[in-house]
Amino acid sequence: MAGAFETVIGLEVHSQLLTQSKLFCGCPARFGAQANEHVCPVCLGLPGALPVPNGAAVDMAMRAALALGCQVRTQSVFERKNYFYPDLAKGYQISQFALPLSEHGELSVEVDGATRTVSIVRIHMEEDAAKNIHGVGSGTDTLVDFNRAGVPLIEIVSGPDLRSAAEAEAYLRRLREVLMFCGVNDGNLEEGSFRCDANVSIRPVGQQQLGTRTELKNINSFRFVRKAIEYEVSRQKAVVSGGGTIVQETRTWLESSATTVSMRSKEEAMDYRYFPDPDLPPLQVDEARVDAVRAALPELPVDKRARYVATMGLTESDAGVMTGHPEIACYFEGVVSELCKQLGNGAKLASVGKRVANFIQSEALRYVQTEGLAASLPGAPEALAELLALVEDGTVSGKMAKSVFSDMVQSGRSARALVDEKGLSQVSDAGQLESVIRDVLASSPDNVAAYRGGKTGLLGWFVGQVMKATKGAANPKLANELLRKLLDEEA
Repeated sequence: MAGAFETVIGLEVHSQLLTQSKLFCGCPARFGAQANEHVCPVCLGLPGALPVPNGAAVDMAMRAALALGCQVRTQSVFERKNYFYPDLAKGYQISQFALPLSEHGELSVEVDGATRTVSIVRIHMEEDAAKNIHGVGSGTDTLVDFNRAGVPLIEIVSGPDLRSAAEAEAYLRRLREVLMFCGVNDGNLEEGSFRCDANVSIRPVGQQQLGTRTELKNINSFRFVRKAIEYEVSRQKAVVSGGGTIVQETRTWLESSATTVSMRSKEEAMDYRYFPDPDLPPLQVDEARVDAVRAALPELPVDKRARYVATMGLTESDAGVMTGHPEIACYFEGVVSELCKQLGNGAKLASVGKRVANFIQSEALRYVQTEGLAASLPGAPEALAELLALVEDGTVSGKMAKSVFSDMVQSGRSARALVDEKGLSQVSDAGQLESVIRDVLASSPDNVAAYRGGKTGLLGWFVGQVMKATKGAANPKLANELLRKLLDEEA
């Protein structure tokens, strides 16, 4: 029966590093150039071309490893991983095998209130392959674009610790988040800079031995990873429940049919004939360099969330939204910092942080679009801080602020300029507002009598009439106070 099986999942993530140049040559590592524009003899594997390691890539790989709690080796080895495929001009890929850059890390994820700690077996460096472009010309031709060949990668290999498709998706999201906040990966799944292969198997509940696994390759969205794993688990359970045997193979996800399909059998582990690359000496990184990279690590998202909750009064949910992207976190902190400056030393960080987070969630995020590390945020933090300072000092109401913000986004003008131009300042003069309220009460004697007779719920109606009379400019708090005072007076 399906319920008698346990799902076992391990993930292999290929993450492109955000270097300017490739791993073993000086060609640009940028995405989007004309086909085969960023190539050289090293990229193309021409005879006599010698690779030279990119120091910035090594530092980025160490930064990712340390952020994930891994131990960095002071000596690792580049090896040749031999296999034939059109996207591999040399006939081998420079990677790491026996002595990877780092090992023994972990990453915790939470799903449905339960926390699972996933082991990270290893993080090693390697060069990316070129890109095959199928179906060109007559529809049967394949061309190869070598712009991607040699772009630096880290492969992050988890242990077989995940137990559901939901956990796998949560792990991938958390891993991508860490890499983005560390500035080592742009997180752009559409461009293939963050790719995942999933190893999926099932076993009877209570059995320690792993079952026969299938490898799901080339999945480039979180949704597809989850759907592919869910389908594959269901397929394997059906096969075993029907008396069949799982075959070790490589499969891929077809969105058109919502199924996984076989790419090739893999009855035995492929023999890549690894051996140390004779053109590359062992990679040496001393402890001082490792310590320098560790000291320069930025604040990680999980620590940011904890700080936002502890010092800024945010809920866990608020903190999660404010750390949903590095640029959103930067924007949020910029607005909070600037608003505290404008309000002076008396500003309490907790109340300021909560108000800023609320406004960003309700208003600013509707204008935000993210694509990898790039994010289009609505103006500078200083501009939003100025608007929120006008709310704090009573110049505009919270409702007015939403309208002003929309105008700010569209026009690029400052909050103060728009408020002054449109005459949007709140009526906060008690004498002026009391005169308006007395006129409202005088025009509604029946409702005044009803309120004084016990129908105190009519207070909201009176507030609405005052706001209507002032075209929304009345200070709501002051209007409430004055209305209560005048309505409670004896007629």
